[in-house]
Amino acid sequence: MATVNLSRRDFLKVSGAATGSLLLPGGAALAAEAKPQKYILHKQLGETHSICPFCAVGCGMIAATENGKVVNIEGDPDHPINRGSLCSKGETLVHLAQSPERVTKPLYRAPGASEWKEVEWDWAIQQIAQRVKKTRDDNWTEKDEQGRLVNRTTAIASVGSAALDNEECALLVKALRSMGIVYLEHQARI
Repeated sequence: MATVNLSRRDFLKVSGAATGSLLLPGGAALAAEAKPQKYILHKQLGETHSICPFCAVGCGMIAATENGKVVNIEGDPDHPINRGSLCSKGETLVHLAQSPERVTKPLYRAPGASEWKEVEWDWAIQQIAQRVKKTRDDNWTEKDEQGRLVNRTTAIASVGSAALDNEECALLVKALRSMGIVYLEHQARI
């Protein structure tokens, strides 16, 4: 006995066509032609399920890729939050992924300079770490005005992104609190 391997979406397509064949005259021919499609525009594409990064709603998306490049993004009809729809920002993600103006390397503009220049990731990360540590050390408060031990800095703040999931937010807060940063906010609360 042959095993049929259908996704939920493919099952709904086939069963919808079969139901339609009962209601329409001559619909049996349509039902016979209805086959689950794994291809878009007759090209085999990879599908990756993802979450829209724009806000805290968490809409599901399906990104179609071909040769490692995103060629289409659409709402995931099986996702319980958005049921296949996307807002205007979510709809434009494919253009962001394909834009030739998308920044893919770190850029640095020296103090007083008017031009940005490309730098290496290792250099950029090292510079960020050194500057965060210097700012923290220069503005460290060990005790408050009443002599209580506080071990904090008020010179650095963080605004979290709704594109982070709960686990990423928990790790980020732990890292920031371990540096003595007390001004923490999140996009979903603003």
